[in-house]
Amino acid sequence: MTATADTVIRRNGAEFMPALSKKQRRMMAIAEHFPTKLYARNRGVLSMSKRQLSEFASTPEKGLPASKRLAGRLKKRKRTKK
Repeated sequence: MTATADTVIRRNGAEFMPALSKKQRRMMAIAEHFPTKLYARNRGVLSMSKRQLSEFASTPEKGLPASKRLAGRLKKRKRTKK
């Protein structure tokens, strides 16, 4: 995963990357606490450091879309209505 300038947040002088969806946050929490329970397609996140996993997993879910794909669809719909 690559960090873009708009997704990196500074917290206490350190850079912090929040999860972009509820699904992503939950996947990172599973990877952090129960790595053997991850689906095979998601095993790539195990190469991330424990700190990165905990940063993603600690993102508050309030206000996050259910999935990143769904959020993109909603944005497109809002643009076309105008």
